[in-house]
Amino acid sequence: MAPVIKSVELPNQVKLPYFEQGDPSGVPVLLLHGYADSWHTFELVLPHLPEFIHVFALTQRGHGDASRPTAGYRSHDFSADLAAFMDALNLDAAVIAGGSSGGFVARRFAIDHPKRTQGLVLMGSPFTLRDKSGVLELWDSTISKLTDPIDPGFVREFAESSLAQPVPQTFLETVVQENLKVPARVWRATFEGLLEDDSSEELDKIKSPTLIVWGNQDTILPLSDQEALAATITGSRLVVYPGAGHALYWEEPDHIASDLVTFTENLVS
Repeated sequence: MAPVIKSVELPNQVKLPYFEQGDPSGVPVLLLHGYADSWHTFELVLPHLPEFIHVFALTQRGHGDASRPTAGYRSHDFSADLAAFMDALNLDAAVIAGGSSGGFVARRFAIDHPKRTQGLVLMGSPFTLRDKSGVLELWDSTISKLTDPIDPGFVREFAESSLAQPVPQTFLETVVQENLKVPARVWRATFEGLLEDDSSEELDKIKSPTLIVWGNQDTILPLSDQEALAATITGSRLVVYPGAGHALYWEEPDHIASDLVTFTENLVS
């Protein structure tokens, strides 16, 4: 059966699609996708999550089938949407899990809303992008110059660059199609927001239990980035997946799900 996708319209009139599963009385876990993706980025993880995890995988503004406002593509904007999303669904607090650049949104939320952050999970997420020469080169050479329609060949290459291990071809096709829904202006504005993100200077404010997960074949983010996260976020724990690449939740969804479940169980035990 195809998943049932719900949607909520926030007070700012931004409409966010989301996938929900699990016991409504269970621990809420919010999954935040990375740059150019949608809720589908967690499609391989969701079947491995047990019923007691009340999971929400949402599509953020500008992405997938969400609203595409003309502005508002900084981490603060995505974080404010997340707070409004939780208000709309009557979620007082939740485990906030961000994949890749979704970790910027997750940690911004943890900084701004500490009482609403039961736990924080960062999966293949940067400490900062300002010092990544490859990322800056991608901006200068390609992202800053993007126009509609986006070249499918570029999108496929962009998605595949995250991988160190094979993933199901049908899933990869879904990722590419979701990426192609994002207009050029959102690719540009969101990337600019990622480069401007300065939340690395406030990570010592995070007091929520934090799990940091990284694949040691990640060609975008070095181990030093993850060690910086772990050193700056008090009481956090770093777990390294041998052989996994940047999109480790695509490559090892059962492993991610298991660690997410254990982390969540420890919060409520």
